Amino acid sequence: MWVQISSGSGPEECSLGVGLFLKKVLKECKQKDLKIDMIGHIDGKYTDTYKSVLLRIEGQGVESYLKTIEGSILWICKSPYRPKHKRKNWFINVEAYKEQEKYSFDLKNVKIETMRSSGAGGQNVNKVETSVRITHLPTGITVRAQEERSQYRNKKLVLAMLEKILQSKNEIAKDDFKKGLWVQHQSLTRGNPVRTFVGEKFKIKE
Repeated sequence: MWVQISSGSGPEECSLGVGLFLKKVLKECKQKDLKIDMIGHIDGKYTDTYKSVLLRIEGQGVESYLKTIEGSILWICKSPYRPKHKRKNWFINVEAYKEQEKYSFDLKNVKIETMRSSGAGGQNVNKVETSVRITHLPTGITVRAQEERSQYRNKKLVLAMLEKILQSKNEIAKDDFKKGLWVQHQSLTRGNPVRTFVGEKFKIKE
């Protein structure tokens, strides 16, 4: 699962809230034996502050855990940067997304056909079916090879070509998905917080 913790377009106090909440999430994931990786982040103005953080969290029970943190997070605290500022309520937002479905390379998902190799003008190169065409059924991608003289070698070639194409499509889809999340980082929903923290020590409000 992908998780984005964002300060939206809030001030630096909200960016500090993202940093403090990130520490909570890292600690809780460790306690729950969940694997967590920081995929990227947009730094705030001060040390340990973030305008937005993108995480990947995996493991048994991850969806149940994310239900406890997804939504609006409220931090009630006097501004550490502006002592005379009257505002004390700082909101951050947590959104969870399922990963994009990957194009898997599995022989169960491919259709392999053999045929005679053809030369220029449609002339038969030989009478043996050495040419191989492979179709990836989930995507409809088709690859054909007739460069080699044996069917076995052409089959290995098309399988390698298809695997490379699918890897490329997965990388493109992953990059597009991440870019879409960064575009959304300024989105912030206030009110009805799923968790509330108080004070400079960021203690959860019971």
